Amino acid sequence: MTRTRCSIALAGLFVLVCRLEAQEPAKLPITQAVLAGKLIDVRTGAVRSHAYILIAGDRVQSITEAAPPSVPVTDLSAYTVLPGLIDAHAHTLSNPTTQNIAAHLRTSIPQATLWGTYNLRLWLDHGFTSLRDACEGPADYPQFALRDSVKRGIILGPRITAAGSCVSLTGGHGDGSPFSPDMQIPRGQNVADTVDDIAHVVRRDIKYGADWIKLMATGGVMDPISDYHVQELSEEQMAAAVEIAHRAGKKVMAHAEGAVGIKAAVRAGVDSIEHGTMLDEEGAQLMEQHHTWLVPTLYCFQHDMETGLSKGRDPDSYAKGVEIMAAQGPAFKLALAHHIRIVYGVDDADVDESVSKEFGALVRGGLSPLGALQAATINAATMLEKDKDVGTLEPGRFADIVAVQGDPLADITVMEHVAFVMQGGRIIKDPAHPDRNPVIHVK
Repeated sequence: MTRTRCSIALAGLFVLVCRLEAQEPAKLPITQAVLAGKLIDVRTGAVRSHAYILIAGDRVQSITEAAPPSVPVTDLSAYTVLPGLIDAHAHTLSNPTTQNIAAHLRTSIPQATLWGTYNLRLWLDHGFTSLRDACEGPADYPQFALRDSVKRGIILGPRITAAGSCVSLTGGHGDGSPFSPDMQIPRGQNVADTVDDIAHVVRRDIKYGADWIKLMATGGVMDPISDYHVQELSEEQMAAAVEIAHRAGKKVMAHAEGAVGIKAAVRAGVDSIEHGTMLDEEGAQLMEQHHTWLVPTLYCFQHDMETGLSKGRDPDSYAKGVEIMAAQGPAFKLALAHHIRIVYGVDDADVDESVSKEFGALVRGGLSPLGALQAATINAATMLEKDKDVGTLEPGRFADIVAVQGDPLADITVMEHVAFVMQGGRIIKDPAHPDRNPVIHVK
């Protein structure tokens, strides 16, 4: 009898402790508050005035009409406040000064990685508290080192979800060796010409820490050797990559410009289409049926037309960009007509100049201002399966907060001038203290 009573008592104590532990996050002491003049709920578009965001450690505890006494308050009553932004098509090693082959070849991987740490600071300065690296060329995965260093607090930057290599056919978009045949260049670790090759490359990416697998379903625009109309990886190769990745709990993104490659990638089961610039009616229907995400990267192509050859771009690459621009607008309108889910992605080497310009491009393309904000917040977070942590300002989410002057629901271009940035409760940029964590702009 005594033993039974003890067992019952211990069981009751265990249940009580579990309940207390489950309630513990709500009981953490409030460490600070942010007063929002206007607070946009990106789920609904509803705007709340004079709202206090109460923060416990690095998380939002609640949103109320008043802050407790003695809690420090950051006054953003003159600003519109939103969740931290997410760029879902970033290349962290991007360097706008090495767009010609000679300059690229003279840049070491250590130097490129250091440039990456600089880029991460730029993303933060523009309000992007999270990003997805959409593959890098080096076979030793510097993007994983950047991701892990941010997570450990070694460097400052957005939280990173990282794809591995740019999985490509020989001679495809991502081959990385556009040289004459007499130059003996070792075969890239990312090159896959058969289904067996795909299995090896994908498993290698996963082995070394990839969160996503990046497939080159078609040729591209930036390289001088591939044809963006042409499907490159076969549907069988892409289906094998999806099967291996999904079995390992990873997701798959596909660079896809031409219509045939887009459709093959969707049928193969990829999770997101990047660019989708030649999307046709059949492809749009397939994406709608499969609930495939689209990361259209509209401004990247538009910016290329603005800069032309001024930054060392290959003339053949530029000519492809001129041609593809005619298809961009109609394809995006087709995606919107089929209610394809849109996610914000930039894909531009000039991070400081371009990272906030996709908002305007999305709205000019036909998306509503709220839709553009959702693309860079809740939609991106949902696609990345991070929506329990980021993408909205709700209890339990990270205290990732940005503020702008003006109303982005009326004028989306105000998003190009983020005044305040907080990441996980840490103030990164503050209009009241402009000298705090200043960014040095490289020329």
